[in-house]
This record gives sequence, C-alpha cells and structure tokens, in this order.
Amino acid sequence: MKPLLEARALTKHYEQGTMTVAAVEGVSFTVSGGEIALIIGPSGSGKSTLLSMLGCILRPTSGAILLAGHEVSNLPDRDLPRIRRRCFGFVFQSFHLFPFLTARENVETALRLRKISADARRRRSADLLEACGLEDRMDFYPASLSGGEKQRVAIARALAGDPFILLADEPTASLDSANGELIFEMLRRFAKKDGKAVVMASHDPSARGYADRIHAIVDGRMTEIGPIN
Repeated sequence: MKPLLEARALTKHYEQGTMTVAAVEGVSFTVSGGEIALIIGPSGSGKSTLLSMLGCILRPTSGAILLAGHEVSNLPDRDLPRIRRRCFGFVFQSFHLFPFLTARENVETALRLRKISADARRRRSADLLEACGLEDRMDFYPASLSGGEKQRVAIARALAGDPFILLADEPTASLDSANGELIFEMLRRFAKKDGKAVVMASHDPSARGYADRIHAIVDGRMTEIGPIN
C-alpha cells in the first residue's frame, strides 16, 4: 500500500545577502494511513519549514512531495489551494481562530469554501465540536474559551473538510499538561479510527507516547529515531 504522504530529498534554501541558508536539507520520509509521525528538534531546526512544504504552503527548492503516490510539488500555483483544501488539515500552536466568530462559526469557515449548504455546515460543525467535547461551548466566542478549548475548536475546524492528512505544528505548546494530553488523544483517535495520517512537530515530551515513528531534525537534516513498538 502506498503511503499517504511521502517526502523525497526535500530541500529549502533561502538567500540572505550573499549567503545561501539551508533551512531543510535532503529530508526524506513517509507516513501511512493510521500513523502518527512525530518530528522533534530544537527551535530553528527546520520543523515548521518542513511542515509548510509538506502542506503545499511553501515550495521546496528541490525534492518532491507525493500524496498517495502522486507528485504535487510540481503543480502550478493555481492548483495548490485546491490540494490544501482537499487533502490537508492544519493545526497550529496559536489557534488562529476568528475572534468575532463563535466556536461553531469558526468551524463552519472551513466548510464555506466547499459550497456546502448552511444546514449541512451547521450539522457538521456541531458534530465535530461534540466529538471534541465542546457541545456546551459551541456558541461561545474565543475570548470566553480556555486555551485547551480554543485548540479543540481549531482541531475541529481542521477536520471539518475531512482531510486525509493532518499537519500539527506544536499543537500543545500553549497548553497545560492535562489539555495537552487531551489534544494528543484527539490526534491519535483521528489517525487510528479514521485511518488518516498525522505529522506532528512538537517539543512536548508527552508526544512521544502517541507516535508510531519519531524523526529528529537538527540544522535542517533529519534522522529517523525509529518506529515505536
């Protein structure tokens, strides 16, 4: 079975004056359905740059990205928003919720681009928020939610479009340990129950207990610590 996501010799270089800086250098790995791949490494090691390339937000300088065996890194720019909407869900440490929208309305924003009817959007957002344990918080604005609740809304929004790959960049960095464990449990349920792939970058030591394989990245270069038995 082909992996859902594959990186082949991904490299990202930036020009700084007369110098070329390698943010990511020759990274290759795969993640299959039902797996959580954890990327660890110090700040500035290239984790966020790598996730942005995998999610077709940044173009690699060289290398290839394959989704279910089909290369997408060579597609024209006009096709990339469609790929991001159909294939990926994104979760970030800073939540990125719209402050003037309720929890339910924040989740619905991910469905509007798909031209789904208002009734269907409302049902889908309610189902996701209930699955995230937020059935009593749907009509609250972000300012009235705790950090853990905000991150669960962000995850519900990331899942709204039924992506087959979830990319999570430090999803528990702003949370206490109890809320962090809850977020990791949600990500594991998404992978194991639905057969989706999760790629997560995290400094949180608790993340190791939820990973199927761990990759370490330092100065843009990756080594696989190994699958977790």
